[in-house]
Amino acid sequence: MIITQTPLRISFLGGGTDFPDFYRQYGGGVLTTAIDKYVYCIVKERFDKQIYVNYSVKEVVDRVEDLQHELVREALRETGVKQGIEITFLSDVPAAGSGLGSSSSVTVGVLNALYQQQGLAVTAEQLAQHACDIEINILKKPIGVQDQYIAAYGGVNFIEFKKGGEINVEQLGLGEEQLDDLKSYLMVFFTGKTRQAAAVLQEQKANINKKNKILVEMAQQAREGKELLLKGKLVQLGHLLDEGWQLKKQLASKISDSEIDTLYQAAKKAGAIGGKISGAGGGGFLTLFVPTSRREKVRKAMNGLREMPVGLSRDGSKVIFNIRK
Repeated sequence: MIITQTPLRISFLGGGTDFPDFYRQYGGGVLTTAIDKYVYCIVKERFDKQIYVNYSVKEVVDRVEDLQHELVREALRETGVKQGIEITFLSDVPAAGSGLGSSSSVTVGVLNALYQQQGLAVTAEQLAQHACDIEINILKKPIGVQDQYIAAYGGVNFIEFKKGGEINVEQLGLGEEQLDDLKSYLMVFFTGKTRQAAAVLQEQKANINKKNKILVEMAQQAREGKELLLKGKLVQLGHLLDEGWQLKKQLASKISDSEIDTLYQAAKKAGAIGGKISGAGGGGFLTLFVPTSRREKVRKAMNGLREMPVGLSRDGSKVIFNIRK
């Protein structure tokens, strides 16, 4: 039996510049962090030859190609596992529509578990590349590449996407005091709405050519945000998040709505410096930058929304249990 633990993420700046259609022309970058909320993948050999996959439903099939869970199906194909396997997923937060990169964490986590189950060691770079290949090239999902990399690498990173297609993960190596300072500014609230990201992202992808100037500016914000974070200028980073959110809302029509805008304005009035909806937008989790002295006022302004305490995760996808016969 193998169990992998793969982090979810909160992206601060530059989201949207990680679409290959954009960064291969202009270059891109994101400032992002893995958080201490995880997707767990349990892989166990079966005595029989069937394939069991347990998530929000239970699938039992004889052949890989009969699986409805497309991420697992393609991960099995990628790793060459054809039969006699049971795969189970558990998640710390709602897996669908959270905006915390859960789909890519599932892909990275199951790939890691399946490789380990065969006794194969793979690097974070390989996990990220294989997950991108499955989600973008094989399944044609309208997504970028940041989620796969942060799930594989963990930590607080600036990820640069170069025109030639190269992806460079710069792990910022923040000390414990710096990490504590960053964590002290973060407040995360569940909006109560989950959404299918594909529709939002499909529009965003279609808009790349006419929104390229905005995206170039967002990539530059991510670079500036990295420098502010390294210098400990967290108030300025919060203001930059606010500017980034105003830009991001222009990328597609459903990234925000009147309800989300009202929540965000209430948070700012109560003392939040900046923030954003995580992921594609339209629902999921609202991340806010809030000075310690204003946290209670912001909680009250959120009018009963469930707060999710978050810490930062140094580790990417890793095996936490391994017994192989």
